[in-house]
Amino acid sequence: MQRHSIHLCGQKIERPGHICAFFSSRDEEYETLIPYFREGIAADEDVLNVVDALRLGDHRRRLFAGGMALESEHLSIASSEDTYLADGYFDMERMVEFVRSALANAAAQGRCVRTAGWMDWMTREAPGTERVMEYEARMNQLVPTFDCTFLCVYDIAKLSGETVVDIMATHPYVILKGQIRENPFFIPPEVYLKELCG
Repeated sequence: MQRHSIHLCGQKIERPGHICAFFSSRDEEYETLIPYFREGIAADEDVLNVVDALRLGDHRRRLFAGGMALESEHLSIASSEDTYLADGYFDMERMVEFVRSALANAAAQGRCVRTAGWMDWMTREAPGTERVMEYEARMNQLVPTFDCTFLCVYDIAKLSGETVVDIMATHPYVILKGQIRENPFFIPPEVYLKELCG
């Protein structure tokens, strides 16, 4: 399986793996993400989006307005309520397995995966949410095996400073103010998880 480079924010990034993206408006989000999705579909990658159920209609409209074919076999759109918060709570192991399964299925067909997961659901403080940063760290462990791209979308206005610090610690790349850069505050997962779990 040959890996395609990722283009984001006007830059070519080789194997970025896991990216946190901080935005201050919906328009800013989609200005960055639609080209990222379109590139993935053009490269025959599987493109997985996860967004809150209340935003699914708006999400699909924005993708369509951006020239994306919503019926593409390579585009999957799921709700946070059916994935991150299935059964009303966040189960870290269940979600890791959900992602691992999607990656393995694509790899078996010779395809890479790129994702975008909107993290608005975190602010609801559903049971299990306290393990979100452990989940984020564990996503980094999947990258070497599957050579995938995870992009986590955050509304910066909804985040505390402490939460931003945790997010930065678990993502090797960051998008902020329309620019992508390597994240100097990233902590490798084996180190982060050892400190977190003891």
